[in-house]
Amino acid sequence: MNQIEDILSKLTLEQKADLCSGLNAWNTYPIADLNIPEVLMTDGPHGLRKQYDKETAMLESSVPATCFPPAATTACSWNKDLLYRIGEALGNEAREQGVSLVLGPGINIKRSPLCGRNFEYFSEDPVLSGDLGAQMIDGIQSTGIGACVKHFAANNREYFRMVSNSIVDERALHEIYLQGFERAVKTAKPYAVMSAYNMLNGDYCGEKKELITDILRDEWGFEGLVVSDWGACYNREKGIAAGMDLEMPYSGEENTERIMRSVKKGTLDEQSLDACVRRVLSFIFRCEQDKGKPYTYDMQKNHEIAREAAADSAVLLKNENALLPLKPDTKVALLGDFAEKPRYQGAGSSMINPLQLETALEEFPKYGINFIYSQGYDSTKDETDEALLTDAKRIAAEADVAVIFAGLPAHYEMEGIDRTHICIPQNQAELIEQIAAIKPVVVLLCGGAPMEMPWIGCVTSLLHCYLGGEASASAAAQLLTGVVNPSGKLAETYPIHLSDTPSYRFFSDDRHNVEYRESIYVGYRYYDAAKTEVLFPFGYGLSYTSFAYSDLRLSQDTLLAGQSVTLSFIVTNTGDVAGAEAAQVYIEHGSAQKHLCAFDKVFLQPGEAKELSFTLSERDFSFYQNGWKLMDDCTVLVGASSRDIRLKAMVSIPRGATPPEYPLATDGHWDAVAFYSLFDKIPQISFSLHPFTINATLTDFDSALIGRQIHRFARWFAQKHIPAENYLGQQIMLQLLDQNPFRVLVSLSGGVLTYEMARGVLMIANGQVLIGILAFFSASRKRKKRKIKSK
Repeated sequence: MNQIEDILSKLTLEQKADLCSGLNAWNTYPIADLNIPEVLMTDGPHGLRKQYDKETAMLESSVPATCFPPAATTACSWNKDLLYRIGEALGNEAREQGVSLVLGPGINIKRSPLCGRNFEYFSEDPVLSGDLGAQMIDGIQSTGIGACVKHFAANNREYFRMVSNSIVDERALHEIYLQGFERAVKTAKPYAVMSAYNMLNGDYCGEKKELITDILRDEWGFEGLVVSDWGACYNREKGIAAGMDLEMPYSGEENTERIMRSVKKGTLDEQSLDACVRRVLSFIFRCEQDKGKPYTYDMQKNHEIAREAAADSAVLLKNENALLPLKPDTKVALLGDFAEKPRYQGAGSSMINPLQLETALEEFPKYGINFIYSQGYDSTKDETDEALLTDAKRIAAEADVAVIFAGLPAHYEMEGIDRTHICIPQNQAELIEQIAAIKPVVVLLCGGAPMEMPWIGCVTSLLHCYLGGEASASAAAQLLTGVVNPSGKLAETYPIHLSDTPSYRFFSDDRHNVEYRESIYVGYRYYDAAKTEVLFPFGYGLSYTSFAYSDLRLSQDTLLAGQSVTLSFIVTNTGDVAGAEAAQVYIEHGSAQKHLCAFDKVFLQPGEAKELSFTLSERDFSFYQNGWKLMDDCTVLVGASSRDIRLKAMVSIPRGATPPEYPLATDGHWDAVAFYSLFDKIPQISFSLHPFTINATLTDFDSALIGRQIHRFARWFAQKHIPAENYLGQQIMLQLLDQNPFRVLVSLSGGVLTYEMARGVLMIANGQVLIGILAFFSASRKRKKRKIKSK
């Protein structure tokens, strides 16, 4: 009998249930009598957010760590090797901090640019997301640290994310929302997968057997741990039956007791519990064993990797008259509050306390940039400050070129809060427009998601730095001066207007049910099929040099089931500057269905040429309809973006099938009848507000007089205990307070609130005021932290 089976035979039912929940906010549950240690995990995914206090999952101070650029940025590198090295550096840092599992990367699809958490995710495309995510996982796990890919699955908005039901048809689910996870899981074999907050087609993701057992484990062969997102457990015994192994964080004894009662009643098969315990133990001992592997931690090297990542990922979107790189001795007016208060990461659970945060004011002189600085705008406000604008115009008048830092302020994009528009603040737009009337303008754009740019016509050069991490300032300086040639390409389409986006009318129209009516037509798949004009297409990016594509060759031009096609072509640097090109391979069926299937980035000296080669499998030529099926005749496209196709060749598939057609939207109106026809039954859910339950939100409470008073008191209490100077933390927590179910407030409270106290509040809200008050205060006196139980 192996170690795990031996331990399992000795565990009591209570111990089994205990092991399926955390000890606190960040550790697994240990049992000393059986030599079961605890394992520490911490937030990623672009750095370590190891909290000083392990008892709470709230956002507070964390141990300083290297802040690498987030996924929205590094995806634009299209550089697999870079993502591996970022993962490796992150893993070594985790080893130094005693962390065994990094909660990342996040590979959810960017269905809409409004999602407040898009900065944590790679792309609108599952192949780019999955392949880059797999490289990052491989890098992390090469150091003996586990990676946890998240959030599984169809977690594409933040608005009421704990009670939101994603309604996705079968084809879109497999081709778009699951494929990135599938590629990462099969290729990199992460230690863990994190289930998402939301429901998927009527079931919570952490309780959906079809998702966790049938697809993830049986179909994809995943053998690791499935852990809940923090506070994402509703019906714990249903989660155990579905294969969701570990609840995080510890939420009190309630779920432990529910598991035990269900087993004793026979409503939960103890074999299902044993299966979860086996996987938890396997994860714990794997992490414990890996602690002995050698590793190398070099803080300065990590900072340099962060700088390289920021520079390699920046996207040159416009460069009229070859204004960039700046000529030596150019007199620069450096404008914008971000030059001294950089936008380098998003807000929320991924916020890193950076070890070496740079600013442009400090770094630009090191690269010989001769500038005079003016603030130009207040990044905490939207309205124009005339005094700041006047001073910026005075400085610009004395310079040769104005370099303006602009983009999305921190309070515009954060976890838990979706955007309502995709514009930059008015004070920044006005600064750009008025300065452009005086001098040539270079805009250094900062932010983790697409923006409308009505001002772009007056800008000479536009370099999109996204969110560059702690070394973003020196990376920008290298790009401006030509030390580094920009080579990033967009990992998402930039629409001209928000209303152009395919999910515009169905993103947050309903608190609970979200219909993915655009089906497979996400991002460039929609824009290219509908021939919609865009601001910048998927895969687009300029360089200080130029590249040519030639000599496309296929190993065969006919494909049968079980076969593959190898293609090759040559990329040549036709300019006079060394640079890198991200070459992209797409497969197109007809004129309405196109998808990325391969990519690679190649660095070339002036005049140098290299051959790139890819093997396309049967799966690359397939669509999903009750399983994967070969399409009929397709075209292989090779290009510099989804709309800059340089080479193409036909592939005949004589026994292939024609994918079903789905009507494209007319003026943003997706046909409801056509969408509903994709389901046997529309998997909508409904919530009954009265009486209030543990799954009610404080916003739901507003429907009753007493409930409104409870909501008002809760917000007052939260504001009192979250420092006003911590604006982002306060905004996030107040939003979560409003939109999270009561059960989640219990889970994330660190013991401040218990299930018994929550039931007392619910009694009060439901009109049983006196009984509820007594129950609340009685329960509050019984609060206690979780203790490690002996045998």
